[in-house]
Amino acid sequence: MPIPVVWSPETRRHEPMREVWVGVPTEGTELPERVDRILAATAGHERVEATAHDDEVLRRVHAPAFVDHLSTIHAAWMQGPYVELVGQDRVVPYVFPTPAMTQGMPPTRAAATHGRAGQFGYDTMTLVGAGTWEAARAAVDCALSAVDLVGAGAAAAYALCRPPGHHATRDGYGGSCYLNNAAVAAEALRDAGHATVAVVDLDAHHGNGTQAIFWERADVRYGSLHVDPGAGWFPHFFGHAHETGAGPGEGATRNLPLAEGAGDGPWLEAVRGLTAYAAGADALVVSLGVDAAAEDPESPLQVTADGYAAAGRLLGSLGLPAVVVQEGGYHLDTIGGLVAAYLDGHEQGRAG
Repeated sequence: MPIPVVWSPETRRHEPMREVWVGVPTEGTELPERVDRILAATAGHERVEATAHDDEVLRRVHAPAFVDHLSTIHAAWMQGPYVELVGQDRVVPYVFPTPAMTQGMPPTRAAATHGRAGQFGYDTMTLVGAGTWEAARAAVDCALSAVDLVGAGAAAAYALCRPPGHHATRDGYGGSCYLNNAAVAAEALRDAGHATVAVVDLDAHHGNGTQAIFWERADVRYGSLHVDPGAGWFPHFFGHAHETGAGPGEGATRNLPLAEGAGDGPWLEAVRGLTAYAAGADALVVSLGVDAAAEDPESPLQVTADGYAAAGRLLGSLGLPAVVVQEGGYHLDTIGGLVAAYLDGHEQGRAG
Protein backbone atom coordinates (compact mmCIF):
# COMPACT_ATOMS: atom_id res chain seq x y z
CA MET A 1 0.00 0.00 0.00
CA PRO A 2 1.28 3.51 -0.76
CA ILE A 3 2.58 5.41 2.23
CA PRO A 4 -0.15 7.75 3.57
CA VAL A 5 0.51 11.48 3.33
CA VAL A 6 -0.40 13.42 6.47
CA TRP A 7 -0.89 17.14 5.94
CA SER A 8 -2.68 20.22 7.25
CA PRO A 9 -3.89 23.30 5.35
CA GLU A 10 -2.67 25.33 8.33
CA THR A 11 0.94 24.73 7.25
CA ARG A 12 0.40 27.20 4.40
CA ARG A 13 -0.09 30.07 6.86
CA HIS A 14 3.59 30.76 7.43
CA GLU A 15 4.74 33.40 4.93
CA PRO A 16 8.33 34.38 5.73
CA MET A 17 8.38 36.99 2.92
CA ARG A 18 12.15 37.44 3.17
CA GLU A 19 15.32 36.49 5.00
CA VAL A 20 18.00 38.82 6.28
CA TRP A 21 21.36 37.37 5.28
CA VAL A 22 24.62 39.20 6.06
CA GLY A 23 22.51 42.27 6.67
CA VAL A 24 20.75 42.13 3.29
CA PRO A 25 17.02 41.33 2.89
CA THR A 26 16.64 38.53 0.34
CA GLU A 27 13.53 36.81 -1.01
CA GLY A 28 12.41 33.85 1.08
CA THR A 29 12.56 30.38 -0.47
CA GLU A 30 10.56 28.42 2.14
CA LEU A 31 7.23 29.19 0.46
CA PRO A 32 3.67 27.95 1.15
CA GLU A 33 3.54 26.59 -2.42
CA ARG A 34 5.91 23.82 -1.36
CA VAL A 35 2.92 22.11 0.28
CA ASP A 36 0.82 22.15 -2.87
CA ARG A 37 3.63 20.93 -5.12
CA ILE A 38 4.20 17.92 -2.84
CA LEU A 39 0.47 17.18 -2.59
CA ALA A 40 0.12 17.24 -6.37
CA ALA A 41 3.05 14.87 -6.88
CA THR A 42 1.80 12.38 -4.25
CA ALA A 43 -1.81 12.29 -5.47
CA GLY A 44 -1.70 8.48 -5.64
CA HIS A 45 -1.16 8.23 -1.89
CA GLU A 46 -3.92 8.26 0.69
CA ARG A 47 -4.24 11.80 2.02
CA VAL A 48 -4.86 12.10 5.77
CA GLU A 49 -5.53 15.44 7.41
CA ALA A 50 -3.65 15.89 10.68
CA THR A 51 -5.57 15.88 13.93
CA ALA A 52 -4.90 18.23 16.84
CA HIS A 53 -2.68 16.98 19.65
CA ASP A 54 -1.92 18.54 22.99
CA ASP A 55 1.45 20.09 23.81
CA GLU A 56 2.68 17.38 26.18
CA VAL A 57 5.29 15.84 23.87
CA LEU A 58 6.16 19.22 22.34
CA ARG A 59 6.96 20.67 25.78
CA ARG A 60 9.27 17.78 26.57
CA VAL A 61 11.20 18.19 23.34
CA HIS A 62 11.30 22.00 23.61
CA ALA A 63 11.67 24.21 26.67
CA PRO A 64 8.20 25.41 27.73
CA ALA A 65 9.47 29.01 27.92
CA PHE A 66 10.55 28.80 24.28
CA VAL A 67 7.18 27.39 23.19
CA ASP A 68 5.40 30.19 25.05
CA HIS A 69 7.66 32.77 23.43
CA LEU A 70 7.13 31.53 19.88
CA SER A 71 3.37 31.36 20.32
CA THR A 72 3.09 34.97 21.54
CA ILE A 73 5.99 37.03 20.15
CA HIS A 74 4.30 38.11 16.92
CA ALA A 75 1.22 39.43 18.72
CA ALA A 76 3.52 41.38 21.05
CA TRP A 77 5.45 42.73 18.06
CA MET A 78 2.26 43.96 16.40
CA GLN A 79 1.34 45.84 19.59
CA GLY A 80 4.61 47.73 19.35
CA PRO A 81 5.63 50.57 17.03
CA TYR A 82 7.51 48.49 14.45
CA VAL A 83 5.06 48.61 11.54
CA GLU A 84 4.65 52.36 11.79
CA LEU A 85 8.26 53.06 12.69
CA VAL A 86 10.14 50.90 10.19
CA GLY A 87 7.45 49.08 8.18
CA GLN A 88 8.33 45.69 9.67
CA ASP A 89 5.42 43.33 10.44
CA ARG A 90 7.65 40.27 10.91
CA VAL A 91 9.62 39.60 14.08
CA VAL A 92 13.31 40.07 13.27
CA PRO A 93 15.90 39.72 16.06
CA TYR A 94 18.78 42.15 16.15
CA VAL A 95 20.49 41.33 19.47
CA PHE A 96 21.20 37.88 20.89
CA PRO A 97 22.13 37.10 24.54
CA THR A 98 24.89 34.67 23.55
CA PRO A 99 27.72 33.69 25.93
CA ALA A 100 29.75 36.50 24.36
CA MET A 101 27.35 38.93 26.06
CA THR A 102 26.28 37.07 29.19
CA GLN A 103 29.74 35.78 30.22
CA GLY A 104 28.14 33.53 32.83
CA MET A 105 25.90 36.25 34.25
CA PRO A 106 22.16 35.48 34.52
CA PRO A 107 20.40 37.78 32.01
CA THR A 108 17.25 39.68 32.94
CA ARG A 109 14.31 39.34 30.56
CA ALA A 110 14.41 42.20 28.05
CA ALA A 111 11.66 44.79 28.54
CA ALA A 112 11.43 45.71 24.84
CA THR A 113 9.84 43.29 22.37
CA HIS A 114 12.65 43.93 19.89
CA GLY A 115 15.08 42.95 22.64
CA ARG A 116 13.19 39.75 23.52
CA ALA A 117 12.99 38.79 19.84
CA GLY A 118 16.52 37.34 19.94
CA GLN A 119 16.21 35.52 23.26
CA PHE A 120 15.03 32.26 21.66
CA GLY A 121 16.32 32.71 18.11
CA TYR A 122 19.84 32.34 16.81
CA ASP A 123 19.88 33.97 13.37
CA THR A 124 18.37 36.86 11.40
CA MET A 125 17.11 34.60 8.59
CA THR A 126 14.17 33.06 10.41
CA LEU A 127 11.39 35.64 10.57
CA VAL A 128 8.17 35.19 12.56
CA GLY A 129 4.99 36.40 10.87
CA ALA A 130 1.25 36.39 11.50
CA GLY A 131 0.76 32.69 10.69
CA THR A 132 4.14 31.29 11.68
CA TRP A 133 3.09 29.80 15.02
CA GLU A 134 -0.07 28.27 13.56
CA ALA A 135 1.84 26.67 10.68
CA ALA A 136 4.67 25.38 12.86
CA ARG A 137 2.24 23.97 15.40
CA ALA A 138 0.22 22.30 12.60
CA ALA A 139 3.45 20.74 11.32
CA VAL A 140 3.93 19.19 14.77
CA ASP A 141 0.41 17.78 14.51
CA CYS A 142 1.33 16.29 11.13
CA ALA A 143 4.30 14.52 12.71
CA LEU A 144 2.26 13.25 15.66
CA SER A 145 -0.59 12.12 13.42
CA ALA A 146 1.92 10.14 11.33
CA VAL A 147 3.15 8.47 14.54
CA ASP A 148 -0.49 7.62 15.34
CA LEU A 149 -0.90 5.94 11.94
CA VAL A 150 2.21 3.84 12.51
CA GLY A 151 0.94 2.96 15.98
CA ALA A 152 -2.33 1.82 14.40
CA GLY A 153 -0.51 -0.57 12.09
CA ALA A 154 0.78 1.39 9.10
CA ALA A 155 4.26 0.28 8.09
CA ALA A 156 5.21 3.89 7.38
CA ALA A 157 3.62 7.33 7.21
CA TYR A 158 4.81 10.59 5.65
CA ALA A 159 4.30 13.89 7.48
CA LEU A 160 4.17 16.86 5.10
CA CYS A 161 5.60 19.25 7.65
CA ARG A 162 6.02 22.92 6.82
CA PRO A 163 7.92 24.87 7.99
CA PRO A 164 10.75 22.36 8.40
CA GLY A 165 12.16 21.68 11.84
CA HIS A 166 15.56 20.00 12.12
CA HIS A 167 17.49 23.21 12.93
CA ALA A 168 15.24 24.01 15.93
CA THR A 169 16.94 23.20 19.24
CA ARG A 170 15.37 22.61 22.63
CA ASP A 171 15.67 26.31 23.44
CA GLY A 172 15.25 28.13 20.15
CA TYR A 173 14.69 28.47 16.45
CA GLY A 174 16.78 29.25 13.37
CA GLY A 175 17.62 28.02 9.89
CA SER A 176 14.02 28.54 8.68
CA CYS A 177 12.92 26.06 11.39
CA TYR A 178 10.71 26.82 14.39
CA LEU A 179 9.64 23.56 16.07
CA ASN A 180 11.50 20.28 15.61
CA ASN A 181 9.01 17.92 13.98
CA ALA A 182 11.43 15.01 13.63
CA ALA A 183 12.42 15.19 17.29
CA VAL A 184 8.75 15.28 18.31
CA ALA A 185 8.09 12.21 16.15
CA ALA A 186 11.06 10.36 17.69
CA GLU A 187 9.93 11.23 21.22
CA ALA A 188 6.37 10.09 20.44
CA LEU A 189 7.66 6.80 19.02
CA ARG A 190 9.59 6.27 22.24
CA ASP A 191 6.38 6.94 24.18
CA ALA A 192 4.64 4.34 22.01
CA GLY A 193 7.01 1.67 23.30
CA HIS A 194 9.88 1.64 20.79
CA ALA A 195 12.98 1.23 22.92
CA THR A 196 15.42 2.74 20.41
CA VAL A 197 14.57 5.17 17.60
CA ALA A 198 16.96 6.00 14.78
CA VAL A 199 16.69 9.43 13.14
CA VAL A 200 18.30 9.49 9.68
CA ASP A 201 18.62 13.01 8.27
CA LEU A 202 18.88 13.25 4.47
CA ASP A 203 18.62 17.04 4.29
CA ALA A 204 21.45 18.86 2.51
CA HIS A 205 22.26 20.69 5.75
CA HIS A 206 23.11 19.24 9.14
CA GLY A 207 20.19 19.04 11.57
CA ASN A 208 21.96 20.70 14.48
CA GLY A 209 18.67 21.04 16.38
CA THR A 210 17.86 17.33 16.32
CA GLN A 211 21.44 16.50 17.23
CA ALA A 212 21.33 18.90 20.17
CA ILE A 213 18.03 17.57 21.52
CA PHE A 214 19.30 13.98 21.66
CA TRP A 215 23.01 14.75 22.27
CA GLU A 216 23.10 13.06 25.67
CA ARG A 217 20.63 10.24 24.97
CA ALA A 218 21.27 6.69 23.81
CA ASP A 219 17.63 5.81 23.14
CA VAL A 220 17.49 8.07 20.06
CA ARG A 221 20.33 7.70 17.55
CA TYR A 222 20.93 10.61 15.21
CA GLY A 223 22.71 10.19 11.88
CA SER A 224 23.11 12.85 9.20
CA LEU A 225 24.69 13.22 5.77
CA HIS A 226 25.06 16.80 4.55
CA VAL A 227 27.28 19.27 2.81
CA ASP A 228 30.42 19.80 4.86
CA PRO A 229 30.00 22.77 7.24
CA GLY A 230 33.80 23.03 7.16
CA ALA A 231 33.42 24.27 3.58
CA GLY A 232 31.38 27.24 4.85
CA TRP A 233 27.83 25.88 4.88
CA PHE A 234 25.05 26.34 7.43
CA PRO A 235 24.91 25.58 10.34
CA HIS A 236 28.68 26.27 10.28
CA PHE A 237 29.45 25.31 13.89
CA PHE A 238 28.00 21.78 13.90
CA GLY A 239 27.79 18.72 11.68
CA HIS A 240 31.44 17.63 11.80
CA ALA A 241 32.47 13.98 11.93
CA HIS A 242 34.05 14.31 15.37
CA GLU A 243 30.65 15.10 16.96
CA THR A 244 29.45 11.77 18.39
CA GLY A 245 27.33 12.68 21.44
CA ALA A 246 28.11 13.06 25.13
CA GLY A 247 27.46 11.29 28.43
CA PRO A 248 24.93 8.47 27.97
CA GLY A 249 24.64 9.55 24.33
CA GLU A 250 28.31 9.11 23.48
CA GLY A 251 28.44 7.21 20.18
CA ALA A 252 24.76 7.74 19.41
CA THR A 253 25.44 10.60 16.97
CA ARG A 254 27.03 10.09 13.56
CA ASN A 255 27.80 12.80 11.00
CA LEU A 256 28.90 12.13 7.43
CA PRO A 257 29.83 15.47 5.84
CA LEU A 258 30.11 15.50 2.04
CA ALA A 259 32.19 17.59 -0.31
CA GLU A 260 30.58 20.32 -2.39
CA GLY A 261 29.37 18.91 -5.71
CA ALA A 262 28.84 15.35 -4.38
CA GLY A 263 26.29 13.43 -6.46
CA ASP A 264 24.49 10.11 -6.23
CA GLY A 265 27.62 7.97 -5.77
CA PRO A 266 29.11 9.42 -2.57
CA TRP A 267 25.69 10.50 -1.30
CA LEU A 268 24.27 6.96 -1.53
CA GLU A 269 27.43 5.52 0.01
CA ALA A 270 26.72 7.75 3.01
CA VAL A 271 23.07 6.64 3.03
CA ARG A 272 24.28 3.03 3.17
CA GLY A 273 26.42 3.92 6.15
CA LEU A 274 23.50 5.49 7.97
CA THR A 275 21.24 2.57 7.05
CA ALA A 276 23.71 0.25 8.76
CA TYR A 277 23.86 2.67 11.69
CA ALA A 278 20.05 2.57 12.04
CA ALA A 279 19.89 -1.23 11.88
CA GLY A 280 18.95 -2.67 15.23
CA ALA A 281 16.74 0.24 16.22
CA ASP A 282 13.06 -0.42 16.87
CA ALA A 283 11.66 2.45 14.81
CA LEU A 284 12.86 4.96 12.24
CA VAL A 285 12.37 8.67 11.62
CA VAL A 286 13.58 10.01 8.27
CA SER A 287 14.22 13.73 8.05
CA LEU A 288 13.50 13.99 4.34
CA GLY A 289 15.12 17.12 3.03
CA VAL A 290 15.27 17.08 -0.77
CA ASP A 291 17.50 20.14 -1.05
CA ALA A 292 20.49 17.92 -1.86
CA ALA A 293 19.05 17.74 -5.38
CA ALA A 294 21.03 19.19 -8.26
CA GLU A 295 18.38 21.80 -9.10
CA ASP A 296 17.94 23.11 -5.57
CA PRO A 297 19.21 26.65 -4.99
CA GLU A 298 20.12 26.13 -1.32
CA SER A 299 22.97 23.62 -1.54
CA PRO A 300 25.82 22.56 -3.84
CA LEU A 301 25.02 18.82 -3.83
CA GLN A 302 24.00 17.08 -7.05
CA VAL A 303 21.62 14.24 -6.07
CA THR A 304 19.05 13.03 -8.62
CA ALA A 305 15.51 11.69 -8.26
CA ASP A 306 16.96 8.22 -8.84
CA GLY A 307 19.26 8.85 -5.89
CA TYR A 308 16.33 9.68 -3.64
CA ALA A 309 14.47 6.56 -4.81
CA ALA A 310 17.55 4.47 -4.03
CA ALA A 311 17.81 6.06 -0.57
CA GLY A 312 14.18 5.14 0.03
CA ARG A 313 14.85 1.53 -0.94
CA LEU A 314 17.84 1.35 1.40
CA LEU A 315 16.00 2.75 4.42
CA GLY A 316 12.78 0.91 3.62
CA SER A 317 14.70 -2.37 3.52
CA LEU A 318 15.29 -2.04 7.26
CA GLY A 319 11.66 -3.06 7.73
CA LEU A 320 11.26 -0.70 10.68
CA PRO A 321 8.08 1.20 11.56
CA ALA A 322 8.88 4.54 9.95
CA VAL A 323 7.78 8.16 10.07
CA VAL A 324 9.09 10.25 7.19
CA VAL A 325 9.15 13.97 8.05
CA GLN A 326 9.53 16.69 5.44
CA GLU A 327 12.48 19.03 5.94
CA GLY A 328 14.06 21.20 3.22
CA GLY A 329 13.62 21.32 -0.54
CA TYR A 330 13.11 24.65 -2.27
CA HIS A 331 13.03 24.13 -6.04
CA LEU A 332 9.30 24.24 -6.69
CA ASP A 333 9.36 22.51 -10.06
CA THR A 334 11.09 19.40 -8.72
CA ILE A 335 10.31 19.18 -5.00
CA GLY A 336 7.15 17.08 -5.42
CA GLY A 337 8.76 14.54 -7.74
CA LEU A 338 11.74 14.13 -5.41
CA VAL A 339 9.48 13.44 -2.42
CA ALA A 340 7.43 10.98 -4.46
CA ALA A 341 10.61 9.23 -5.62
CA TYR A 342 11.76 8.72 -2.04
CA LEU A 343 8.34 7.45 -0.88
CA ASP A 344 8.08 5.02 -3.81
CA GLY A 345 11.57 3.77 -3.05
CA HIS A 346 10.77 3.31 0.62
CA GLU A 347 7.72 1.20 -0.28
CA GLN A 348 9.79 -0.91 -2.67
CA GLY A 349 12.55 -1.41 -0.11
CA ARG A 350 10.11 -2.56 2.51
CA ALA A 351 8.41 -4.95 0.08
CA GLY A 352 11.79 -6.50 -0.70
